[in-house]
Amino acid sequence: MSAVTVFVPKDAAAVSVGADDVAVALSQEAQNRGIDINLIRNGSRGLLWLEPLVEIETPSGRVAFGPVSTSDISGLFDAGFLSGGDHDLGQGLTEDIPYLAKQERLTFARCGVIDPLDLTAYESHGGLVGLKKALELEPSAIVEDVTASGLRGRGGAGFPAGRKWETVRKESGDQKYICCNADEGDSGTFADRMLMEGDPFTLLEGMVIAGRAVGADTGYIYIRSEYPHAIRALNDAVSSFERANLLGKNILGSGQAFIIHIRIGAGAYICGEESSMLESLEGKRGQVRAKPPIPAISGLFGKPTVVNNVLTLATVPYVLANGGKTYSAYGQGKSRGTQPFQLAGDIARGGLVEKAFGVTLRELVEGFGGGTRSGRPVRTAQVGGPLGAYIPETAFDVDMDYESLAGSGAMLGHGGVVVFNESVDMARQARFAMEFCEIESCGKCTPCRIGSVRGKETLDKIIVGEDLEKNLAVLEDLCVLMTDGSLCAMGGLTPMPVTSALKHFPEDFGLARQAAE
Repeated sequence: MSAVTVFVPKDAAAVSVGADDVAVALSQEAQNRGIDINLIRNGSRGLLWLEPLVEIETPSGRVAFGPVSTSDISGLFDAGFLSGGDHDLGQGLTEDIPYLAKQERLTFARCGVIDPLDLTAYESHGGLVGLKKALELEPSAIVEDVTASGLRGRGGAGFPAGRKWETVRKESGDQKYICCNADEGDSGTFADRMLMEGDPFTLLEGMVIAGRAVGADTGYIYIRSEYPHAIRALNDAVSSFERANLLGKNILGSGQAFIIHIRIGAGAYICGEESSMLESLEGKRGQVRAKPPIPAISGLFGKPTVVNNVLTLATVPYVLANGGKTYSAYGQGKSRGTQPFQLAGDIARGGLVEKAFGVTLRELVEGFGGGTRSGRPVRTAQVGGPLGAYIPETAFDVDMDYESLAGSGAMLGHGGVVVFNESVDMARQARFAMEFCEIESCGKCTPCRIGSVRGKETLDKIIVGEDLEKNLAVLEDLCVLMTDGSLCAMGGLTPMPVTSALKHFPEDFGLARQAAE
């Protein structure tokens, strides 16, 4: 009898709830029973409420069991789970789980499916097709395909990737760079980490394609120190690419040269901003640069530089392999393709959902997320990170795309969705936004550095009911000043959660009490 293949994730989220212990216990139990298994440590499927999610390869497909603890192992073997036997933890065929079946997995097609560091498995599941096509194309043709796809930056700004690449491609000079910003710092976001841990080769492939497209031979991945699992995965992935001649001076005999360096940041939120990241990469303090010039013209070490987020670069292999028009068939309006949404906070089924732009916030929170984990009514969700707007439950029918959210006074950001129940105090959430900016500001510009401090102090007065009318007027002025006068989005967007909380939940700021008085 041939060995049964068993998958246990080594994703950090799964490991945090005991996946390593489950893997050891599975191997030990199989050995004790004289059963031969082939244990593969894969990435996470993103169904985080079911982690550790154990999958069994069967003739009918992969069968899922979860969440599995070490105390469940003996019972699973007794139930014949290796042949798909019934058990209370059984979820049926993995691909048929509604949470997963209703997604459009393009960027995350392989995540959770294969051993992240098995290059043979990567290629057998569609990897390297995009790179091999790109090596046969002229750089301008690669840029044209990326432009036709409608792919936009997934780091938050949403700038068209093709337009940025074209700017760098047209710049003269013998040195250009590709910089991947993996400094994923938004609260409630984990898509970058999941991708780097679960399918790192696709990020490397995207960076090599980008280098080919714009004439760059060097790439940097700037990753936060809080992601040790991802750092190890990327280092191992780079070594595998080098051994396979997918990085180096003459990639696959094409004459194309490209190398990748991994640099670890110290976790400063401001380094998620592209110019601050570049300063840090150069060995300087992470501070925002004044623009112009933009990085595409004068970026790393003053050279033309493409700065893209992990998800943007990791999507490029799909675009090249399947064509820009295929990718642009997903989505709506100017928001083309798919977005990996991350569901967190008080939510029953937290995890990653990759959907075409246009899915509503209500579909994400109620359909995929299943409402709150606590069972209490949903009051609001913050979309787009700690500087994103609070959207009330009554407005959850908004389409999740760049333009629709902007039209409602919100933003997509990195696709994070943090859910809050009825117990949340929105005045204190507004205060948190100002305090967060105070702590994370690089300090270069006065509106951000001082405005956030004054905003926190003013909100402290509002929370205790001190001179409400006067202090609310001061807060409004501060928000206008920070929005209009800050050097970057750190200070410029901090007012968004504050003003949205004021607009939708005035009673938490004492306004209802003031009106009654």
